[in-house]
Amino acid sequence: MFSRRGSTEVTHQVHIIGGGLAGSEAAWQLARAGIRVRLSEMRGGGETTAAHQSDALAEMVCSNSFRSDDAANNAVGLLHQEMRALGSLIMAQADKVRVPAGSALAVDRDLFAQGVTQAIEAHPLIELVRERIDTLPADGLTIIATGPLTAAPLAEAIATATGRDQLAFFDAIAPIVHGESVDMDIAWKASRWDKGSAEGDGKDYINCPMNREEYDAFVEGLLTLPKTEFKQWEKDTPYFDGCMPIEVMAERGRETLRHGPMKPVGLDNPRTGRWPYAVVQLRQDNALGTLWNMVGFQTKLKYEAQVSLFRTIPGLENAQFARLGGLHRNTFIKSPELLDGELRLRAMPHVRFAGQITGCEGYVESAAVGLLAGLMTAAQIAGGSLPPPPPETALGALLGHITGGADAESYQPMNVNFGLLPPLDASVRKKDRKLGYTDRARTALADWLPQAQRLLNPLPA
Repeated sequence: MFSRRGSTEVTHQVHIIGGGLAGSEAAWQLARAGIRVRLSEMRGGGETTAAHQSDALAEMVCSNSFRSDDAANNAVGLLHQEMRALGSLIMAQADKVRVPAGSALAVDRDLFAQGVTQAIEAHPLIELVRERIDTLPADGLTIIATGPLTAAPLAEAIATATGRDQLAFFDAIAPIVHGESVDMDIAWKASRWDKGSAEGDGKDYINCPMNREEYDAFVEGLLTLPKTEFKQWEKDTPYFDGCMPIEVMAERGRETLRHGPMKPVGLDNPRTGRWPYAVVQLRQDNALGTLWNMVGFQTKLKYEAQVSLFRTIPGLENAQFARLGGLHRNTFIKSPELLDGELRLRAMPHVRFAGQITGCEGYVESAAVGLLAGLMTAAQIAGGSLPPPPPETALGALLGHITGGADAESYQPMNVNFGLLPPLDASVRKKDRKLGYTDRARTALADWLPQAQRLLNPLPA
């Protein structure tokens, strides 16, 4: 296969469609293995999506957090660790631009996307082309990593090739506030139980307290203010629980938010010495600490309603918003039925899928599947195949869930979690189970990793 940049002909061995976290990670892994890649990204070529703000690769749309970085007690933290061991570009860039967020790995999203873009553009084996691809290539090794916002023509082509309609769910975006507009005479900085990061001196979140009357009025506003209207074809589309709009949570019961994103437990208000009735937390969104996102406040309220309601939150009376919340439709395929154990489309084995379009959920999970798709394609080009990571690892468990561990008919997006890993021996005590999972995973990865390295012989990053 050939592609062109100006008058220079470039031979590529793999075509990757989509320059999000999964596509960028897949391209990086292939290039490290000495394989030439054409990376097609429609943004920057006169196209965009309903959710993206820039043309940068690996733009983080919903949140700036990769969630917990605790590799001893958390499945996603374990996934971070495993990806770092495999030379992940996404994890390397995230580590470079992390911002204080307690035990979570949160990043300056602009610097993160810039770093990934610069790394991809600078690699001599990767050709980045700003173009929209509307059909599945008839031949040649291809990785589809177009994400949950796959353009309609390509989505239709995928549906035609698989013989099934793509599934869909809604994903909501949380607002971002200018930090200088927060009234710190009312709000205060602290992490729950003072368990913040060293960089944040234990005070990684801005906390806005509410008494009962303020909370009740806020919930009433969520229930009654105007919201984005759905088109007819959207009305029966389910939400993913991890990005549930705050007003949808409120509809489940007036106390739901106090046990979710507005939970006050462990947050002592220094002005009263007590926990507030409810709390709204803001998490740092950029390295300068000038932008803060409203944690768990994904919403489909109309813009005017968001501004008026969120300014009733104590401390946010004069809030200035860098971005308001929004809602977009995500698509994914029935991967357990459509893909084989190496992420190849059964109907077209030269095509692999990676990232959120496979039905994994979350930035890290998306990048992890892109990493595996890249490594498996590299192994195929080398004349072999990459044994899947052991199911005891976070990578192996995630891959197994996508490619056969879940029921295809009820398949829904899912984050990595310990429930995807094989059960521990019954003799392991409940309080030791998280550590049991992570210790077992590290041992399993250490046994598997040399196989991958010998087979692929990746070049230095």
